[in-house]
Amino acid sequence: MAQGIRRSLVSDQVFRALAEEILSGRYAPGEKLPTQRALAAELGVNMASVREAVKRLEQLRLLEVRHGDAMRVRDWREHGGLDVIAHVLFRAGGLDTGTLSSLLEARRLMLQEAARLAAARRSEEQAERLDELAAAFAEAEDDEAAQAIDFAFMTELVESSGNVVFVLILNSIRQLYFERAELFRAVVRDREELAPIYRRAASAIGSGAAGRAASAVARIAEVQERHLR
Repeated sequence: MAQGIRRSLVSDQVFRALAEEILSGRYAPGEKLPTQRALAAELGVNMASVREAVKRLEQLRLLEVRHGDAMRVRDWREHGGLDVIAHVLFRAGGLDTGTLSSLLEARRLMLQEAARLAAARRSEEQAERLDELAAAFAEAEDDEAAQAIDFAFMTELVESSGNVVFVLILNSIRQLYFERAELFRAVVRDREELAPIYRRAASAIGSGAAGRAASAVARIAEVQERHLR
């Protein structure tokens, strides 16, 4: 079991290294990658770790691997899906500013529309949960706790919208968001400004006021964007 865990950790590192080189443009679309044996030698890892990493790159549609042929890089802008977003965002271990700007814009628009839908579709239990989370945000002990509550609030909001595509978009970035949570901590930097807006958003959704709900959630997103940029 320990050996399997160690191999998994190594394959994660190989995957991230190769994904970084593909997404950064070091390997252009259509270009051949070195053989798996050559990659293993270059990176100082075993073949099993390289195979596992390559399989993940295939699943993300970053590589095309044909039996008896070389591994070729695919154009992630043409073939990539939502699961590529987080890997593009965290290029070189930090935040890619261009991708961050696009992500924040998309997030604001999605959450705004989700709030509008939630005002019409939420259940009583969901409305109560949003009220509870808004209150909890105001009373959070520190920024780390507030950040977790913020994500929980937005998750409940999206679930309340009844739109499964919005739910899947949020799910696609959840794990990597929390793996790099410290890079996004600024979303809760000014809790005194944000807390009343969370309460206003929850109240509007609970009362079925779609316009007010959308405006309040858009305002939350705008404040958070200001702090992140």
